[in-house]
Parts: sequence; structure tokens; C-alpha cells
Amino acid sequence: MHQLPQHNDDRLLVGSATADDAGVFKIDDQRALVQTLDFFTPIVDDPYLFGKIAAANSLSDVYAMGGRPITAMAIAGMPDDLLDNETIREILRGGAEMVMQAKASLVGGHTIKNPEPIYGLSVTGIVHPDNVLANANAEAGELIILTKPLGTGILSTAIKRGLCDAELELKASEIMIHLNTVGAYLAEKGLVKACTDITGFGLAGHLIEMADASGTTAILDSSVIPAISPEVIEFIEQGCVPGGTKKNLLNAETKISFGEHISESLKLLLADAQTSGGLMLSVPAVHAEEVLAHLHQEATPCAVVIGKMVARAQHSIIVE
Repeated sequence: MHQLPQHNDDRLLVGSATADDAGVFKIDDQRALVQTLDFFTPIVDDPYLFGKIAAANSLSDVYAMGGRPITAMAIAGMPDDLLDNETIREILRGGAEMVMQAKASLVGGHTIKNPEPIYGLSVTGIVHPDNVLANANAEAGELIILTKPLGTGILSTAIKRGLCDAELELKASEIMIHLNTVGAYLAEKGLVKACTDITGFGLAGHLIEMADASGTTAILDSSVIPAISPEVIEFIEQGCVPGGTKKNLLNAETKISFGEHISESLKLLLADAQTSGGLMLSVPAVHAEEVLAHLHQEATPCAVVIGKMVARAQHSIIVE
């Protein structure tokens, strides 16, 4: 993106420079638009569930910026010779239900023929300009809080290999369709200024982006990093690691200082490419108790302090 021509506009509050989850454009002193787009190929066999997961993943970027979705448009590519109309309708129905749950309006979309199914949303949200959450807003002394456990990339690979039982697959799916609405609430209450959602680059990749944009270093406590289930680590040890996760770790390793006791499995968990992952919040210590209480009240899949931000050191992340 940095090599592409850009129109300079002072109303653009957040663009591509800091690797944030969405763009933010100021309308007036009370309103700014949040814009994002996301889609991917199926990670589950159930078309309805795939639609819900893809939509939740798309909506998450707005919440990660502190905004609330107001409209969405569907983006779909479908192979007309492999999927019947009922299957396609189920994908779209799942997505539409998630948009409705987010109290946004589905206003249209576009579909093309594609050899492999793809589905997602282009989402527009709204946020007060003073409440924008961004990668560059983290400060030394803040606590890092995670709202969903890790491992969807690992589990997706295990599912494809027939190693994951139905109960664990359902648990992972329920986590993925949980909307990250708490981001908007915490921004509106002024409890948080820095946030990102954990998706394709894994926790490590997205935390590097936040630390680098903010000029801080993140120290992580390896003993509290949450996985969806103990089986996630077992699957890693069995080699159920997607290529994207391996690439994430390779790309991130030069910016991370790992303690000698950190296992290869934990390194891969930190780099695991997530689908519709949780929010990673950098929270002022004075607000941490209130933030955790709200996360528990809203039944987020987890609410764990995994580390803290400190003054910039040699590495972006230190894992102890």
C-alpha cells in the first residue's frame, strides 16, 4: 500500500500507514466513518455457519476501531457447477443474520463466478472522532488484554484432516461467531485507546504492528496465553500447522525475543493465523479492573491479561 499513489486529505484520521484494521474518515466533529472489507474461503463444511463466521470476521474490524457497524454489503464468489442454490442461500443467510445481530443494515452486494467459494462483507461503521481505537495509541505501562483464546488456524487444519471431534469443532465455531461488540463500548466509555483484532497475522504479527506503531515493546507472560483447548497444542505437536501460521512465525521471529524455555508449540500458537479472532486491547492499568468486569459481563470467550506495554526496547515483543 505504501507504494501506491495516495490522495492527501486531513479528514482521513486512519489510513494504511499504521496497519490498522479499517480506515477512518472524519465527517464532522461528532462523526467519522469506519470502512473495511474482508472475505475468505470456507473453513467449515456447514454453509450457514461459514456465512456467520465470515460475516463476524468482517464486522470485527469496525469494532476493533471503536465503531459500530451501520451498513454492510455482501461479497461472494461461487462456482456455479459445484454448489447448488440452496447451499449459496445458506451462506448468505448466515451472513445476513450476523449483520442483523450487529444491528446494521445489509444494503446489497455483488457476486461473481469463482472456482472456489469466497464470501465476506464490506462494512461501514460510525465512530466519534475522539473515540477511535488505533494501533498507534498504546502507551508504556498499559496492560494487554485478550478477549478470545487462540487456535482457530490449528483447529481448522485438524478439522480438514479429520482429527477434530464434533464437540471441539462446535466450540471453535461458537468462538468465531462471537461478535467483538465490546470494542465499541470500551471506546465510548473512554476506557481504551489502542486495540486490534487478531486475524491473519496471528497474535504475534498484530502485536508487532501495535508495538511498532506506538513506539513501545510488549512483554508477554507465556504461562497465561490461552488456547481454545488443550488439544490445540497436541495438534501442533502432530504437525497440524497451516502454512500461513508457519509463515507468520518466520516473518515475526526477528522482532521477538523468546525466553529459552519457550517451546516451538507456543511460538506457533502465538503466530497462528486466526479467523474472527478476539480483540487485543492495550488498557491503562487504572481501567483494567473495569474493562475485565465488562468483558466477563458480556461473556466474551476469554478475558485475560497476557502482558504489558513497556518503553521501547530492542525487540517489538519479549516473551517471558
